[in-house]
Amino acid sequence: MKIYNTLTKTKEEFKPINEEEVRMYSCGPTVYNYAHIGNLRAYIFMDLLSKTLRADGYKLKHVMNITDVGHLTSDADEGEDKVQKAARAQNKDPYEIVNFYTEVFLKDIESLNIRKPDIISRATEHIPEMIEYVQKIVENGYGYETSTGVYFDISKLPSYGILSNKNIEGEQAGARVAVDKEKRNPLDFAIWIKAPENHIMKWESPWGLCFPGWHIECSAMSKKYLGEQFDIHTGGVDHIPIHHENEIAQSMGYCGKIPANYWMHCEFLLVDDGKMSKSLGNVYTLEDLRERGFSPLDFRYLCLSASYRNKLNFTFESLKSAKTGLERLRNAVEEHENGTVSVSDEEMTKYKNQFLEVMNDDLDTPKAMNIVWEIARKVNKSKQYAELISEMDEILGIDISVEKIATIREMEEKIDILATLDDETKQLIQEREVARANKDWAKSDEIREKLTKKGISVKDTKEGMEIKRM
Repeated sequence: MKIYNTLTKTKEEFKPINEEEVRMYSCGPTVYNYAHIGNLRAYIFMDLLSKTLRADGYKLKHVMNITDVGHLTSDADEGEDKVQKAARAQNKDPYEIVNFYTEVFLKDIESLNIRKPDIISRATEHIPEMIEYVQKIVENGYGYETSTGVYFDISKLPSYGILSNKNIEGEQAGARVAVDKEKRNPLDFAIWIKAPENHIMKWESPWGLCFPGWHIECSAMSKKYLGEQFDIHTGGVDHIPIHHENEIAQSMGYCGKIPANYWMHCEFLLVDDGKMSKSLGNVYTLEDLRERGFSPLDFRYLCLSASYRNKLNFTFESLKSAKTGLERLRNAVEEHENGTVSVSDEEMTKYKNQFLEVMNDDLDTPKAMNIVWEIARKVNKSKQYAELISEMDEILGIDISVEKIATIREMEEKIDILATLDDETKQLIQEREVARANKDWAKSDEIREKLTKKGISVKDTKEGMEIKRM
């Protein structure tokens, strides 16, 4: 396998630390709101990588964090804790906020056929590990205390900026220091934050009642589950200049080592050739796509059309094309399933090897899809071709195996129904999902009755809410 390493800025042959087990850490969501499709593109990339490694025969230990405290509204040290802010805005307990959005996120990645990482670690469940990590950094001379928290002293680390190639002198000259005038350097960052009196999520520590800085969470949790050094660290390109740069600094201050040998980053998803923005009204969730008649796997199929290292422009026209392409591909697989032509072992092996070769070339999904389509378009229909495409779908994850297509048809019927519902009915369905997530069964039943009167039948299944017209 060859992968592009952000740390060295080159495509390299992947060589694991231990041939027996590849260890990988992925930056997970901050659970204060719904994940948008730009966020989810990075998790699709993460999934493609993990499944390709497993297809190569590696045993994989995959860890992903859940940030449920400590991520400020600025990725650096400015602003309010995002969870605390959301809790205040919704007049809810912060733990209620994080529990709800964690469950929504896990359902989102399941609907995208993203394999759940082996370990999902919540920041609030690892406070002792973080305190120990901060203490060691301070003991090693890389951290210092101020009246607002404990900061990492970047001047002690000549290699700071190694991942993003920052111009440290230039950035320090223009940096704001209003957050804490006691900082020794403008770019020093908080690893432990002294909690204001009204901050609900706080813990006793050697520095008083505090909560962790965002960056220390990943350092402490990756070290606990994967060791001081592991193989691969993944995330979005937005993590490079601050979050991942600071993770590297913290690890250097803790043990003198860069935590991961390979750093892989997924590029931005654009919307109509521009940035996603709430002010522009173009921040879309999977639910937004469903309401317009698209399935999560239509979006996953669209993501396969571009390399994870290239920006992908999302439009509803491109999503419509993806939906059409995926439908045609499933139809082709069904035709092959009913075919009778025999295919030689040599041809089957040729296609298998070609597919794995392009996936092992830094996850070249456009070329992988070209191979799938070459097989799908074969004039001679063969059940063996259907089985071959099904095997490739174990990595691609777009449900193009025959046994999954029937289920997809049922899901698409539900999406079509959602697209025709009025706003009031959609709101009731959304409120019922929230009620069930909060285990408010009485309210859930009350809303079910309202929907029944509107001619809508709802049934709860392990796949989610089943919606039909009566």
